[in-house]
Amino acid sequence: MKRSKRLYILLGVLVVVCAGTYGVLQYEERKEEISNSDEVVLEISADDVTGLSWEYDSQTLSFHKDEIWTYDDDEAFPVSEEKIDELLDVFGEFRVSFVIEDVEDYAQYGLDDPVCTIDIETSDETYEIQLGDYSTMDSERYVSIGDGNVYLVQEDPLDTYDAVLSDMIQNDETPSFGSAEIAQIRFSGSEDYQISYVEDSTDSYCADDVYFTEQDGETRPLDTSNVDSYLSVISNLDLTDYVTYNATEEELDSYGLDDPDLTVTVQYTPEDDEDTEENEAVEQTFVLNLSRDPEEAAAAASEAKSGTEESGDSEDSEEVTAYVRVGDSQIVYQLTTDQYNSLTAASYNDLRHQEVLTADFDDIQQIDISLEDQEYTIDVTEEDDEKTYSYGGEELDISDFQSALEALTADSFTDEEPADKEEIGLTLHLDNENYPEVTVDLYRYDGSYCLAVVDGEPVSLVERSYVVDLVEAVNAIVLN
Repeated sequence: MKRSKRLYILLGVLVVVCAGTYGVLQYEERKEEISNSDEVVLEISADDVTGLSWEYDSQTLSFHKDEIWTYDDDEAFPVSEEKIDELLDVFGEFRVSFVIEDVEDYAQYGLDDPVCTIDIETSDETYEIQLGDYSTMDSERYVSIGDGNVYLVQEDPLDTYDAVLSDMIQNDETPSFGSAEIAQIRFSGSEDYQISYVEDSTDSYCADDVYFTEQDGETRPLDTSNVDSYLSVISNLDLTDYVTYNATEEELDSYGLDDPDLTVTVQYTPEDDEDTEENEAVEQTFVLNLSRDPEEAAAAASEAKSGTEESGDSEDSEEVTAYVRVGDSQIVYQLTTDQYNSLTAASYNDLRHQEVLTADFDDIQQIDISLEDQEYTIDVTEEDDEKTYSYGGEELDISDFQSALEALTADSFTDEEPADKEEIGLTLHLDNENYPEVTVDLYRYDGSYCLAVVDGEPVSLVERSYVVDLVEAVNAIVLN
């Protein structure tokens, strides 16, 4: 009995070994059917395609072409032709690296339940492409194109076909103003003024100033770098986070864009395109509308009015919900708090020169200083484009004085007249036929600030520490 039992056990082991051996032989036989390849197995011209759909991650997206590409579920959806071309380009010349012929078991390649199925239609043919498992050993994807074979491909189609609907939208574009010729910038809404571009103007101490605006009946220069930085914010807007692609009047009202908080209009001429036949650029107009969420804005205004805002909060640090719309586009995008704050920082005070002295220090030909009822003069001579600064006939290092003078920047702007003692006064003689000199007078204001007056006009409050540094720099010159 025991001997018979042993025989049955040995027989069972033998059957298992034989089955395993047969499986190995079958695997080796199947493995031998895999061959290296550099074959192009599909060539589908994007121009011939009339329909494209794919199913991935429980989502099906379907598009058809009738002159232009249209989203099947909503013809109002603005389809990106560029994104469609990117998807179709995958199969324009579909090259494989391995071919597995006469496949019987698609399951071992994940093709019994594909991770993604792509359908492409032309006027003559329909293609179904299935994406199976990813072979970590080969770092390639198994693909079936319905011809009985399975292919391994180095360029994984899923890298492109993992697109969701938001990837397919034709987003609005913002122009690059970096190389454009700006004619005018207009603000309306919370700001209401315009900026003109004027080269070689006679209305500024600074030769680099090209942007000007009318304030209180006078032409005022703006800081070129500030205006260029503002335009750069517009150019670099990431318009991808849309909240609706076909805004109704009711939706525009709900986003506050029926009456925007701020509208920015830029008239500009793009840089000449060398590839155009006429090689002649035409002036264009770009319009940007933005608003804060109306309910949120109303609540914030109510809190500010009642004084219930928490101490330490400020507009710059407060998280806001805001929206933007390009011109009359039907797409509305949500802005980040930083984007909203940057775009709404569009006032004259935001874009004007922040420094007290706007003239170039290299244009100074003489410096007259009034300090503690004493008068001092720093002479400037130039030879072979080299400037020499001297006081009392002694050459001096002007660097500390220059740094202190150029550090005088506005903490805030004001038209308040001085009411206290003058700390220091400067008359700077310039190499400028329109402005041969400029006076800068700094008055005590309180323990933290001084009042800066330029050519007799109150301009800004400056941190007192900056003025102290300037006084010390002067004393270091005249007392030595």
